[in-house]
Amino acid sequence: MGDQTRTILNHYNITTPFPIVWPSDKDHSDASDDEVSVQHVFPSRAAPHLRAASHSRAASHTNIQRSKSRYSVLERSGTDRRSLVPGAEKTRDGVDNLVQRDESDPLGSTDSVIRTLRQKGLPVEEDQRLRNRFLLSSTTFTPSLFLSQVHSDTPTIALLQGLEYLSRSIDQKSASLKVLVESNFERFVRAKSTIDDVYTEMRNQGVESEADKARTHSRHTSRNSTHLRTTSGQGIATPRRASYSSTYKSLANDKKKHALTKESEYGVQGIKAPLIEVTVKAEELWGPILGGRDQEKNLKMVLESVENHQGILRVGAEISDAVKRKDFDALVKAYSRARGYTDDTRVIAENATYTSTQLTEPQIHQIVMTGRMWLEVEEQVDVFKRDVWRNLTSVEANLAMSTDRNHRDDHVALISVLLELGVEDNPIWVWLLSRYDYLKNKINSTFERSRVEIEVLRRRIANVDKPSLFAAAIHLKSPVRSTLEDRIKHLDTGPILELWELIVHAMNNLLSLQGGVLGEVIDFWDKAQSFIDGKAQRTLPAGLDGASTKHHRLSVDGVRDLQSGAIELVEILREHIFAFFADPPIEDVSMLFSPITGSLPNTPRSATLSPLTKLDHRFQYDLLSPPPPSPKRGEAWEEFAFWPPYANSLSGVYYLEKLLVLVGVAASEMATLRPVASGGPTIEKLKMLLGAARERSARAICAAWNTDAETCKVLEDWTRGPEKREITRMPSHFAAFEGFVLAGIQKVLYIPEAASTKRGLADVLTPPSSKLLQMVRSTFVTSLYKTLSGMVENAERPLILSQNGSTIDQDSLVGTKAGRMSVDSNRDAIDASNRNLRVLVTLSNLKALRSTIVPQLISQFETDFSVKLTDESKTIHDVLAQIDARLFASYTRPLTEKLASMTHVGISSPSWLPTTARPTEVRPYVYEALLLLVYVHTEVSTTAEPLTPQILSYLLEQLSQSLLDAFRTRSRYSLPALMQATLDVEFVAQTLREYMNDGASKTQSQIYVDLDKGTDNAARVRLQSELPEMRATLKRLREGTRSEFACFKRAKPAVSRP
Repeated sequence: MGDQTRTILNHYNITTPFPIVWPSDKDHSDASDDEVSVQHVFPSRAAPHLRAASHSRAASHTNIQRSKSRYSVLERSGTDRRSLVPGAEKTRDGVDNLVQRDESDPLGSTDSVIRTLRQKGLPVEEDQRLRNRFLLSSTTFTPSLFLSQVHSDTPTIALLQGLEYLSRSIDQKSASLKVLVESNFERFVRAKSTIDDVYTEMRNQGVESEADKARTHSRHTSRNSTHLRTTSGQGIATPRRASYSSTYKSLANDKKKHALTKESEYGVQGIKAPLIEVTVKAEELWGPILGGRDQEKNLKMVLESVENHQGILRVGAEISDAVKRKDFDALVKAYSRARGYTDDTRVIAENATYTSTQLTEPQIHQIVMTGRMWLEVEEQVDVFKRDVWRNLTSVEANLAMSTDRNHRDDHVALISVLLELGVEDNPIWVWLLSRYDYLKNKINSTFERSRVEIEVLRRRIANVDKPSLFAAAIHLKSPVRSTLEDRIKHLDTGPILELWELIVHAMNNLLSLQGGVLGEVIDFWDKAQSFIDGKAQRTLPAGLDGASTKHHRLSVDGVRDLQSGAIELVEILREHIFAFFADPPIEDVSMLFSPITGSLPNTPRSATLSPLTKLDHRFQYDLLSPPPPSPKRGEAWEEFAFWPPYANSLSGVYYLEKLLVLVGVAASEMATLRPVASGGPTIEKLKMLLGAARERSARAICAAWNTDAETCKVLEDWTRGPEKREITRMPSHFAAFEGFVLAGIQKVLYIPEAASTKRGLADVLTPPSSKLLQMVRSTFVTSLYKTLSGMVENAERPLILSQNGSTIDQDSLVGTKAGRMSVDSNRDAIDASNRNLRVLVTLSNLKALRSTIVPQLISQFETDFSVKLTDESKTIHDVLAQIDARLFASYTRPLTEKLASMTHVGISSPSWLPTTARPTEVRPYVYEALLLLVYVHTEVSTTAEPLTPQILSYLLEQLSQSLLDAFRTRSRYSLPALMQATLDVEFVAQTLREYMNDGASKTQSQIYVDLDKGTDNAARVRLQSELPEMRATLKRLREGTRSEFACFKRAKPAVSRP
């Protein structure tokens, strides 16, 4: 069979070139469904050719619609099936084409074609075939229909603009498609040929086997050929030949089963019976499992009942929680709800019994859950009742319960029980006195114990080595960490943070309103005031025959004693906090191993118990060798009992802010107590407490801030910044450090958090003094100076920090293997062993500090402290300019000296004078100077690119001055010498014209003036006639050195194409 015959068979999907019967599988065609749908959608607006298309499949279309061959239906693939997706489009080969649901207008007028059609009243949402005729991604897209419906009202100008928009879109998308087709065209062709061959062979398996029935001996024909050749050697059939024919027929039938024809069900006839058997087997095995749907239904019903009656299930947990917290109100409320649920369930059961109706499944579930809940509640309440009776027999248990802030009415319940039974002594007065003694002893014991524990940890930190510079660098960089938790964890060393946490915890134990001693004092006075006013007695029982009524009233002397006791508790607490901030560290720490004193006469034992009776392992030590006192080294922290040794300013401002908030809130709460607010010196003493705590905290922070500023040079790790590659991470680290300290010390001085939550703070908090603000102001400016000094020190002679705390001179690593490895290990690292690179990066860092970071810090300071740093700001900028000029000169001085030496040697050399009347080359010293500038350009642009114009402009200015000085060494210039000098100067000027500034231009003009003075009038006249030739020579020289000096030409900004 020839290639042409095979092409015809493949195109029309037939098995023989001369068919005699129309294929039955071509009777069901949907080729014109889309035309019919269009006619139904808008019959009045449809074109005549669309209405005519629905009458006959073979009718000819108008000029808008392409005519089809009468055999076009045969062009569908033999394996074409109806798509399982309703309304899905098919290609001509029968492949599903799932188009998008919506598209933007290809002419660029709107972003939604479907929305435009919907506004015009077309049902594109319901009719998918109609919608696809308007979508460009569909194979049934009709341009004429699209324009007549979507752009029926569009003017001609807009259509022409849309055509330009479409053309640009096609040009943009065609490039990548063209590359794809060109690079894979041969693969497409080979793949298509292979697929066609395989498909033809599989489809024609059955046909070939039928055609070969009569053969007794056959050869395998070509896969692409259907021609049957007569074989030689045919004769009378023998048994052997009959057996061979039978075997061949069996193989042919097997092939026919797997042929891609409709008779073999497109290749699945052979596996259909096994699949049915597997289905039956699967039904037998999985039927019972799938039958568990009833079970699932029941479980869902149970789950629904649980969700609908969550309150029943929660009652038990709420009562258990109330019992644990000893919350009588919550317990009563929960118990009442439990009784309500039980009564409701009982009503349901009684109604069912009365009406003789059967309970529903939800009702049964509710009864079961309520019964289990009631059993649990009854058990818990009985246990709680037994505990209450047991607590009434113990004074210690009574006091322990009354000190819990979550059980404010426990004492009322216990007193109610005593009054109900009848007693001789007044239980109210006894409870108040015992409570006062308990609080007084607890304040003293808690503070003394906490102060000793703090001092023990201070001594342990002070007697070890100071943190290394490597550790200091890690902690000073903590403000730039991403999360708050990570920043806090790295603010300082572990032991120092542990001591800070201990200090905050100790102050919380004393001053917190929730769980602290101050909270208990305030709670005690609130309850005492309630008994004084008679409000608490309203709910107390009168006892048998009113015998306990006499205990409901407090005497006048008793009320006076209660007020004095409240003031005394406040005074004790204030004195302890004042001593903690104002006094130096204590010397005696023997309290940790002193036995606790026994019970005092007429005092409950629980009132003398220390809150820290369980000794922490951190405070356990040998009695014969207590912790040695802190060594006296002249450190600023030695006079502050609240400051950990060697702590930095970051951890200081963070934790002292917390401490000052505690002290401020506590002072405002103590000032609002009625006995204190009614008059007396206590208010003034509270003001002194806040002032002393704030001043001492600010002094400690400023001292640590100065120390940290001297250490800020360790922030330089010679690693490029993530955003600006021309600077290191040092400026951002320094800005974060300074900003963190400024924000923290502002909160320490003004305590804004406490001021926003407590109105009474204004009575005891005074504004910071001008002396205190001046100290902070001076420390801030000093920290900037010290940091800038450290940056200069890093540039001139930096140090490498090692994890063991030692330092290495960076300059000692120049050219060594260690220096190269330190750079190669990190692609962002800068070779800190190269002094020029260090100076360049430091100059770039100073530029960032001067332009952005320092102004931001000054603005932050002025905003936080409401002061103007006019003089300081000017001084800081002057210092920055001086440091910048110093480092700039240290980098450029060796280069300018080298350029001056090259220029002087080159011009003063006898070989500089030209040997011809018309020089054609510049002298070698010019190339040497320019190559040196090429090296400088490379070094600067790859290290700190923004400095390139500044440095090269300065070097060009110095080179021009060197040329001027060198030319002045010659007194007279002949015409050739004048031309040579002009060539040298102009070559330099044109090569470096991108970096020409006013100074260099002025100097070069002076060169020509001096050259003009050293020649005669005849040479000047002849020079004018030689200028055209000199320009040609210069152009030739520039063209010849374009590649060598291409770096001096600034790249033009890229213009984005539309």
